[in-house]
Amino acid sequence: MTLPPEFALIARHFRPLAGDGALGLSDDAAVFAPPAGRDLVIAADAMVEGVHFLPDDPPETVGRKLLRVNLSDMAAMGATPFGYLMTLSLPRADDAWIGAFCAGLAEDQREYGVRLLGGDTTSTRGPAALSLTVLGSVAPGAAVTRSGARPGDAIWVTGTIGDGALGLAVLTGKLVLPEPHAAFLVGRYRLPQPRLLPITGVVHAAMDVSDGLVQDLGHICRASGCGAEIVAALVPASGAARAAGDAWLARRLTGGDDYELLLAVPPDVTPPFPATRIGTFTAGAPEVGVLGPDGLPVALSSGGWSHFA
Repeated sequence: MTLPPEFALIARHFRPLAGDGALGLSDDAAVFAPPAGRDLVIAADAMVEGVHFLPDDPPETVGRKLLRVNLSDMAAMGATPFGYLMTLSLPRADDAWIGAFCAGLAEDQREYGVRLLGGDTTSTRGPAALSLTVLGSVAPGAAVTRSGARPGDAIWVTGTIGDGALGLAVLTGKLVLPEPHAAFLVGRYRLPQPRLLPITGVVHAAMDVSDGLVQDLGHICRASGCGAEIVAALVPASGAARAAGDAWLARRLTGGDDYELLLAVPPDVTPPFPATRIGTFTAGAPEVGVLGPDGLPVALSSGGWSHFA
């Protein structure tokens, strides 16, 4: 019997990605047992064409970014990912696009040790909308949250900050840089690096930087009931970001799409992985202060990205 077109597409492109418990993607749900003696951690993120990725972005990088931004949420909780569910709403069933999208997913499945467990495919009259729910595990009671920061804790970040936002500026023609700087920034926008690092037992609080360093630091402050102060000159910048110049400092601090880890670390502890100390959590109102080279506060017109502004 010939499969209906949707099921043929699933069998051709998505079934090879399926892991144990997915039942060959032939049932309405997956069946699996969480790792013994571990807490289950679940996170979900969505990407919409024209908002989170551009219509002409390579489909293989779109698939990888969709998975990676969710893996970044696992990293912020100190969790180990093992599988994911995915829903795709596409304006057309473009077999070549879907094939390249799944090839990107397959590459990252191998890199990060996760498998597809199930999901859904639908059509839409609007732009493509992609949603992924990632599942992971952590030792009982060891999940890292946003609410554990304490006054006096040091603020650390992994990697470099601002590359993703500048990469989008390059792609949209707002920032012109010579190669290889332009290509580096575009790569950072299209392919973030989830920092799956051993943060449990090391940090008091964490989250990933998706909506802008200043705004996301504010989320930790509100959840923890404290303030924060960072020094702009200490925020790590890539060579490509430095080539953009000081005029892009505000965009680097507020632009988002970095998917680096933002950490509250006890003041006498140095993280056992590459990271940079950029400031301190303070007692008082849950506000974020940014100090410039002269030691005076830097005024920012916006704290970061908002989906509903």
